[in-house]
Amino acid sequence: METIIILALVFVFVAMRLYSVLGRRTGHEQPIAKPVEAQPKPAPIARSSSDMPSQPVSAEPAIDPRANEGIRAIVSADPNFDVTSFLNGAQAAYRMILEAFWKGDTEELARFVDDGVREDFAEAIRQREEAGEVLDNRLISIERAVIERARLDGQMASVTVRFDADIAAVTHDREGNVIAGSLSDAVPTHDVWTFSRHVRADDPNWILIETDEAA
Repeated sequence: METIIILALVFVFVAMRLYSVLGRRTGHEQPIAKPVEAQPKPAPIARSSSDMPSQPVSAEPAIDPRANEGIRAIVSADPNFDVTSFLNGAQAAYRMILEAFWKGDTEELARFVDDGVREDFAEAIRQREEAGEVLDNRLISIERAVIERARLDGQMASVTVRFDADIAAVTHDREGNVIAGSLSDAVPTHDVWTFSRHVRADDPNWILIETDEAA
């Protein structure tokens, strides 16, 4: 009899210890999930054709709403036009054009820009060379590229893109001395460039026709 009582007391003691450890929440536990069948299911969203977003659609805010009408006109004239592909190409062109300008490579610039922009770049390069200045600039990153405007004039499409970028800029004199800037400090830069292309042309490349600084 005494043995039974002792075993019973041991059982009660162990049970109380287990409860003290397992029966309390410490605040670090994950909430207990409801059984799958008990969780409410989201109601399906019914969309009519008028509710569906019109093409193009971007997960990021890559298109200013004011450009949507022009984008739709370009897509109607050229079904192969794709906003994502265009913006990727525009960012690549932004980098290549800037690097060619910084190097003073007018032949490379001629591949991407129209005559008017090429002449402006060439004049800036000429003035720089006369002053004995050499640029050592680096495009650190393009933080954002957004289509601000788009239009279709006849068969000519034009798309204006705002580039928000970080650029490290250094200017050297003829002797190689730094006279302005620093490669250790990137400067936020905001440019607005307009690209153009004939929608029926066999050449898929867009040409830079205008450059400006963002307001």
